[in-house]
Amino acid sequence: MEPLAQKILVVGGNGFIGSAVCKAAMARGIQVTSISSSGTPYKTPKGHTPAWVAKVEWRKADALIPETYSDILPKVGAVVHTLGTLLEDGKYKSALAHGELIGLIGAIAGGGGSPLDRGPQRCSYELINRDSALRVCQAFKSSKPDPGVTHVRPFIYISAEDIFRPLIPARYIETKREAEQTISQLLRDHPRHRSVFIRPSFVYHAHHRPLTSPLAALIDLSASIHASVPKDLPTPSSLLRAAAHAFPSSHASPLPSPLHSIANALSVPPIHVEHVAEAICIALDPTKDVRGVVGVNEMRELIGWSQKSQAPRLERA
Repeated sequence: MEPLAQKILVVGGNGFIGSAVCKAAMARGIQVTSISSSGTPYKTPKGHTPAWVAKVEWRKADALIPETYSDILPKVGAVVHTLGTLLEDGKYKSALAHGELIGLIGAIAGGGGSPLDRGPQRCSYELINRDSALRVCQAFKSSKPDPGVTHVRPFIYISAEDIFRPLIPARYIETKREAEQTISQLLRDHPRHRSVFIRPSFVYHAHHRPLTSPLAALIDLSASIHASVPKDLPTPSSLLRAAAHAFPSSHASPLPSPLHSIANALSVPPIHVEHVAEAICIALDPTKDVRGVVGVNEMRELIGWSQKSQAPRLERA
């Protein structure tokens, strides 16, 4: 069978979600080029190099500077942008990868961290979550595809479900939504491109991010209980949504009340990083013509959960 896309560019392919996308794409016979600020090939948190890594082309480039990767764009049939940061202090990623609970709590308690620690705003929500995606999308749209690239080329942006407020600053999800809106505008009048916005909920992996597995189990239990309650009976999430409507946020933010976010956290199931990557690879398929927002339920449908006799169980550590 012919690959879904002959070649793709993954922006941030050595990260948590990006590496899962590279691995899944390679398994489907897709050629993969990854760009990142370091250009370093992916390694597991324990320092191991999986066999599939040798098949990926790893390039050093700056997503904010199209000249560093513009030569790649005409050759690819799709771009998957996986860069993102939950906190402006990126130390939380190391704590997650190495199972350091105290370090993770400290990173969350510190919020975005000190601007002096972050350097010249290279780790801001605006630059990582929004501007990097817009620069890549603009360059992708402007590139002239090689003769062998004939199908509509998707730009897939890894966004997020609104589940982390008020624990995480609102600018995290605001910049994600700003990126979605602007990408839609950039590609609206370009029929040879389509935009896809992947909105995972809580993404977990028992081995690569061990701290996420117990929390994922609790979230999954909460979501399962909510799903089993008859629609005419109130649930904690429905009560929170009602309160959110009754007492709307007084901030100038376009987002609804943080109560709405908490309700989502209680009712939207978590998703394994490999299932996110699988859904992304299916969205690459030009025959599927996936467009717009793809939430957890849509990802489950894409990977075929609805056709299975029972829902997959969470991976346990």
